[in-house]
Amino acid sequence: MGLTVLSSLHAATPEETRAIAKDAWLYAFPMMESYNTWYLQAVVKGSSTYIGGFNKFRHYSEAFTAANHDLVTPNNDTPYSWAWLDLRAEPIVISVPEVPIERYYVLQFIDLFTYNCAYIGSRSTGNEAGDFLMVGPRWKGEVPAGFKKVFNSETQIVGILGRTQLNGPEDVENVRKVQAGYKLTPLSAFQKKSAPPAAPALDFPPYNKAKAASHDFIGYLNFFLALAEPPHPKEVALRKRFGEIGIAPGKWWDASKLDAATLAAIDEGVKEAQATLKAKLDVTLSSNGLFGSREALGENYLTRAAAAAKGLYGNDLEEAWYGGSVGDGSKLSQVYFPKDQLPPAKFFWSVTLYTLPARFLYDNPLNRYSIGDRTKGLKYDNDGGLTLYVGHESPGPDKESNWLPAPTSKYSFVARVYGPSEAAKTGKWKLPAMTPVK
Repeated sequence: MGLTVLSSLHAATPEETRAIAKDAWLYAFPMMESYNTWYLQAVVKGSSTYIGGFNKFRHYSEAFTAANHDLVTPNNDTPYSWAWLDLRAEPIVISVPEVPIERYYVLQFIDLFTYNCAYIGSRSTGNEAGDFLMVGPRWKGEVPAGFKKVFNSETQIVGILGRTQLNGPEDVENVRKVQAGYKLTPLSAFQKKSAPPAAPALDFPPYNKAKAASHDFIGYLNFFLALAEPPHPKEVALRKRFGEIGIAPGKWWDASKLDAATLAAIDEGVKEAQATLKAKLDVTLSSNGLFGSREALGENYLTRAAAAAKGLYGNDLEEAWYGGSVGDGSKLSQVYFPKDQLPPAKFFWSVTLYTLPARFLYDNPLNRYSIGDRTKGLKYDNDGGLTLYVGHESPGPDKESNWLPAPTSKYSFVARVYGPSEAAKTGKWKLPAMTPVK
């Protein structure tokens, strides 16, 4: 990458350095949080989450149970398919099979900034088979005909988080058949042409949480920026400002080369940024407006940081609505949906219970971890409404079909609405509050 060692800095005053470092850390935070995921998935071969390298899918098709601790807040609605694309040498073709119209699926594409940069799936492109092309920011070749859609990424590394609808444990084999149809192929191989020269090997910096929370975040940011060239037009001035404290694509970061006053000013800026993020999180009570494309979110880097802190890789609101609350399983509670206020989903909805603070599925004698509109035996009220019961003790034999067992301690109750209505997206529809069962 043409790395150079950073010498002492003199361009900015201590006050300016502190302000720049604050903004730069908030800008970098979601990228570092994401790197902690994709570094383990695509680079570290000994990692339990390793997917086999770049430009390969790894599918998770099993129905999760309380014994599964590989992922926090897992759901059995849509088992995951993970991939990380390296677009430096050439574009990648994404091929999808024909998916039965009654089965929802989505491939969500996330760039290094954590923007959702593209979608393939039931909502966005339909359930027909097709080939799509993902192009990196520096590729100058001619796009051949025949692709249903061509996506352009701002960054050379792009993640894919696929989700395929699962209708219970007996449906796993059907999900696997769909997942087997998701294919990644370099453009040259897809065209049966000679491959271009391979991209240079990358020197991936090991993720270190303490470094990411200190002045050493600059080393990570410089690595990321080298994979995000050229800069977006709206970030040219920002990059120039960041450069005043040694932030630049591919520039080597060595804190020992800085004078004590400059380093102290950067550390102060990082602490201010962390306090600002905490304050933002304290008042961020909904996922609405947190996740999306650059066009949707703009250059609001504090919101982008809050989204990463709340939960990486959330879907665009058009794709899925998320909401929830915290309850106490020692007390039986109920959630009542009036007939005209059932979760407004184009595809389907569910609510899942997680233990706290671990955020795993709760082990219970019914092996029931979620309830939704696909739950067999779910009973609606005589007036067409729906009452769900949540708690450690059964609400009784006549209501057990609508019961979500909980531990005797606190738990997290998470609702997911796939293909939410305008009422859900605008906040006119809200998840009903849990109330005690008298």
